[in-house]
Amino acid sequence: MTVEVRVVRETAAGERRVAAVPETVKKLMAAGAAVQVEAGAGAAAGFTDQAYLDAGASIVAPATPVAGGLVLCVQCPPAAALAGYPAGTVLVGSLHPQADAARAQALTAAGVVAFPLERLPRTTRAQAMDVLSSQAAMTGYKAVLIAAELTPRFFPMLTTAAGTIRPSRVLIVGAGVAGLQAVATAKRLGAQVEGFDVRPETREQIESLGGRFLDLGVSAVGEGGYARALTEDERAEQQRRLAEHLKGVDTIVCTAAVPGRPAPKIITAAMVAGMKPGSVIVDLAAETGGNCELTQPGQTITSANGVTLAGPLNLASMGAVHASEMFARNVYNFVVLFLKDGALSFDWEDELLARTRWQADAAA
Repeated sequence: MTVEVRVVRETAAGERRVAAVPETVKKLMAAGAAVQVEAGAGAAAGFTDQAYLDAGASIVAPATPVAGGLVLCVQCPPAAALAGYPAGTVLVGSLHPQADAARAQALTAAGVVAFPLERLPRTTRAQAMDVLSSQAAMTGYKAVLIAAELTPRFFPMLTTAAGTIRPSRVLIVGAGVAGLQAVATAKRLGAQVEGFDVRPETREQIESLGGRFLDLGVSAVGEGGYARALTEDERAEQQRRLAEHLKGVDTIVCTAAVPGRPAPKIITAAMVAGMKPGSVIVDLAAETGGNCELTQPGQTITSANGVTLAGPLNLASMGAVHASEMFARNVYNFVVLFLKDGALSFDWEDELLARTRWQADAAA
């Protein structure tokens, strides 16, 4: 029996991405699946229903019951939708069950086989499936554009009849995928760019993109490519040196985050108070509490001394076309691990499947 694949229309506020695009629909069908796309699922990302029909999918109303099989999503469907899924339905997307107890309970109650792709092991083999990295590339890019819009300064150096304008000094905090994309984007806009990370191996990556590595004398290499938590002494030394440095910075883009944990607090209120009026902070870690103590998720505020602080949410959705294309390819590359000749077949000895699957009684 041919497995049915449902591509849902996202319902989360502000979400414009879609979990499958016409390109990947064709590939899913070539793997033997029958693909149903909910009407309007790709519209906000520029993919029309007709484009999906041309790719071979069928279009169904969002209220059409899911018959089982495989459901693809960007964000986790609401509890009411999950309750209607037959037990054993396979759900793939950025589900984040550990971030919301009610969501985890709804997934458990529905009896679905859930694959939250943010749990994917960070291995070489998994790179083509890594939604965290692909979406972070878009968020890093968009964050710098937001910073450039908010700043009252030019980013590049300009020579004008009114004199020479010096380039903005931009500091990128965190050198993961989002941070490195932010370094590259700020450099392309002509800013004087620095990158800071407690992992010393990121120096070469930052410098390869034209940035200068800001060395604060603190190293904190952790597991899985992420930074470990700093000791109290390390944190105090880092903050002392960083506070002094920030007095000369015009724009900061914060990107330091570890999946499943609150964002590390790197920029204190006292540091913000020491910055120049007109300075800008864009905090990509706002969704998990922010790297800056003053960040308000989803809001742009101005501090008492005139520093603008933005805490944008779901930035990847702002670049919905390319973000969806990357996300959909990641999803397809994961799904073909168990979609064979039109049927679902799971090899639980495969660490990518075993470690990505979420189970309430065994969640790490």
